[in-house]
Amino acid sequence: MATDAPPPSKSEHRLLSTEEFVEVQESAEFGELRRSYRSFAFPLTVAFIAWYLLYVLLSNYAGDFMGTKLFGNINVAFVFGVAQFVTTFLIAWWYSRHAAAKLDPKAEAIKSRMEGGA
Repeated sequence: MATDAPPPSKSEHRLLSTEEFVEVQESAEFGELRRSYRSFAFPLTVAFIAWYLLYVLLSNYAGDFMGTKLFGNINVAFVFGVAQFVTTFLIAWWYSRHAAAKLDPKAEAIKSRMEGGA
């Protein structure tokens, strides 16, 4: 029976103590990793929620504006709705690039130091 699980590791991993985890969590390096994540994720989350709420509020209270035809049967509401999907994918792509460039190397360094016992 085939599974998608990776094969077990050949090297032995020692179990880390709670104190070791707390020490890493309190380190400046981990603090920088957390700041890098928060400085990217929080502002984008707030901006996207504001953009989404604007769309919902305009849909509810500015029906004439949202019903304005731009070309053919395409109106402002449709364009804003499609833009919601586009911005969702753009944010996901942007976060992926940010994580690969800034977060993953820092996280990998912390992980390898913990696993290596350095």
